[in-house]
Amino acid sequence: MSALPAATDTPPRPSESLVVDLVVNGRTAHVALDPRVTLLDALREHLHLTGTKKGCDHGQCGACTVHVDGRRVLSCLTLAATVHGKAVTTIEGLAHDEQLHPMQQAFIEHDGFQCGYCTAGQIMSAVALLDEPCGAADDDVRECMSGNICRCGAYPGIVAAVQSVRGRQG
Repeated sequence: MSALPAATDTPPRPSESLVVDLVVNGRTAHVALDPRVTLLDALREHLHLTGTKKGCDHGQCGACTVHVDGRRVLSCLTLAATVHGKAVTTIEGLAHDEQLHPMQQAFIEHDGFQCGYCTAGQIMSAVALLDEPCGAADDDVRECMSGNICRCGAYPGIVAAVQSVRGRQG
């Protein structure tokens, strides 16, 4: 068995930054990032888009949900470099010309939030769910939204909001 290398007092060299082209909410941003920077941190700390929340930072709560090329992803688990040139949509990119996305409006109408911390991630997941296979029942919506946690327990309003938008689509 080989021995581990001896510990040194010399800190590891920082990684060289790389330029990542992020197309966020229809706008291209060229950002020099450490290769280890997550999409969540690139959005919040480098592009100052703070609607996407840092909840658990372990992919367990869904507060950081955004869309990459139309599919929902957990931005805390996604390296920014892996989305180079791809279309990223955040909660700030859903409304158009002062007009809320139908899901945003439905969350207001159905009290789909309480403290609001999880709301951006819930809405981003709900919008993605509209284009995913998900059964018609409330329990199906709960299952399809199970990656998003609401600590306040606003689930009845969340499900009602999703179902109301789904009903308008059909």
